Amino acid sequence: MSNIVYAFLGGLLLGIATVGYLYVNGRIAGISGLLAQIINPSKDIFKGSAFWFVAGLIITPFIYGYFFQPEIEIKANMFALILAGLLVGFGTRLGSGCTSGHGICGMSRLSKRSMIATGVFMFAGMLTVYIVRHVLG
Repeated sequence: MSNIVYAFLGGLLLGIATVGYLYVNGRIAGISGLLAQIINPSKDIFKGSAFWFVAGLIITPFIYGYFFQPEIEIKANMFALILAGLLVGFGTRLGSGCTSGHGICGMSRLSKRSMIATGVFMFAGMLTVYIVRHVLG
């Protein structure tokens, strides 16, 4: 299969999962919001859907790796990875959501706030790639 087919199938699965989560749980599947529910639980975290959804996100790459054994090479050092994770966490709080909440769920609901946030995400990503490749690299 070509990369276009894989991209189409991946987008289709994201759409099905997003609509399914909204239908079953009555709320969007924004990952930063689900993580916030787990970190600051007001009830038993194992009974809510947030824990199981995030657990599936964590476990699935291990299952995929076990069956398909992809060759993955991470070139960044541990400090850069930790810093990147902290910056992403800060950005999701600053932007009141993450790419899944705004880019997938919010845009599909035609939320103006999500459209603006997704545009900012895209611009910041393009600017970062340009700086890393052409200014620093």
